[in-house]
Amino acid sequence: MSDRDGRYSVQVASVLPEIVRASLLTLGALFPIVNPLGNAPIFLVLTRGLSGASRALLARKVALNSFVLLVISLLIGSYVLAFLGLSIPAVQVGGGLVVIATGWTLLQRKDEDQAREDAERTMSQADLTRHAFYPLTLPLTVGPGSISVAIALGANWGDPRTVQWPTVFAAVLGPVLLAVTIFLSYRFADGIARMLGETAMSVILRLSSFFLLCIGVQILWNGVSAFLKTLP
Repeated sequence: MSDRDGRYSVQVASVLPEIVRASLLTLGALFPIVNPLGNAPIFLVLTRGLSGASRALLARKVALNSFVLLVISLLIGSYVLAFLGLSIPAVQVGGGLVVIATGWTLLQRKDEDQAREDAERTMSQADLTRHAFYPLTLPLTVGPGSISVAIALGANWGDPRTVQWPTVFAAVLGPVLLAVTIFLSYRFADGIARMLGETAMSVILRLSSFFLLCIGVQILWNGVSAFLKTLP
């Protein structure tokens, strides 16, 4: 092995722990907030009446959309907000209101309405693509909480013009792992629902909708609290 190859191997070995640390940090910070396992029941109720193939397609699209949103938020999110003149508390307030509205709508949905959707609902390819982004990706999967955390993580890396490739690699690897868990959780959610039964899933769906409403309230309060701290 030449000296050049040896130096390259040493360089890779020296940055590998940094890549692993940054990737685990990103995954550990975002996974509890994205919570794909907890969101799987809500994904089911929002896709009631769809075929297994359509639900699998939606799971792939949601995972891909989530990956793109998280990578953008990590790498350039803080600069996009600065360009638009927005702050993270503003994102939290606006996003919290959207999450509250989604949770409240799910709580108010009646079982009769869900049964009617099961019998009548069909979607075109364009409808699937549109629903994959809103509301399944935003705000259900990657909401204002996860976006604000991703932006904060990216801001701690400093100026993007000086960020080294290990950090960029970690910013991609972490969301990739998270996107895989999102896809698996949503793709096989209907199988889990069949094992639990209709009654158990109805209870889980109601509880998940309530928790989603509470999460929206918490996100809204975090933004309002940050604004209140700026008052004299």
